[in-house]
Amino acid sequence: MNRLRREAILSFVENKNVASIKELMEFMPDVSLMTIHRDLDFLESQGFLTKFRGGAKAVKQPGEAEYHTRLKENSKGKQLMARKAKALLQGRNSIFLDAGTSNLFLARELEDTNLHIITTSPGIALELSRLLNPDITLCGGTLNRNNLSVSGQNTLEMLRGINIDIAFIGVSGCSLTSGFTCGTESDSFIKREIIRKARTSVLMLGEEKLKCLMPYTFAEMEDIDFIICDKELPDDYKARAEKAGVKIL
Repeated sequence: MNRLRREAILSFVENKNVASIKELMEFMPDVSLMTIHRDLDFLESQGFLTKFRGGAKAVKQPGEAEYHTRLKENSKGKQLMARKAKALLQGRNSIFLDAGTSNLFLARELEDTNLHIITTSPGIALELSRLLNPDITLCGGTLNRNNLSVSGQNTLEMLRGINIDIAFIGVSGCSLTSGFTCGTESDSFIKREIIRKARTSVLMLGEEKLKCLMPYTFAEMEDIDFIICDKELPDDYKARAEKAGVKIL
């Protein structure tokens, strides 16, 4: 509940650029003044906004690099994660690949076997078209040109009618306090729905993502089953994962 409320406050401030406490109270009439101040303090501590007397100002986030730029970055690490992910596919029937570049590397590793593959990435669907045996479902929706993924209400409605055995989900940033994050609200809705639907949820986490924090949290450690990383995670992440029953590959 705290997370959703804070995301709503952040979105409101970012849309207005500057928002007064009065405007925030009108925006959330059921939330106390003290709670709004606490939420603003938290968002400021995470670097999302600047609080001042009487209101808050948005901090422009750098955002994610364009898809084709990210595709060229850390290719060895992504290949390593793709091979680890492929090992989880034994005995699986229905898999989901979201639009992260790590999942494109996984798509390139897949063999021509009888799988049902669902994706929100036109690029991944095109990559998979070289294979003859898998059934490939490309979700419809509104295209995000920055990460070449589709999202929106049509995407959500389609995903709600699909059963997923194992889902591989990309991460744009993370922290132990804010969880796993992405750059847009619409993408966060898609990732949450996938985690809810999938029997097994796997996060593809490059080490560089530990240094980033994006505006929208889509999962906490307790929501997932596996983390696949290109390098060894810090001890505090490993301890949190062990406590939550999450396996690190």
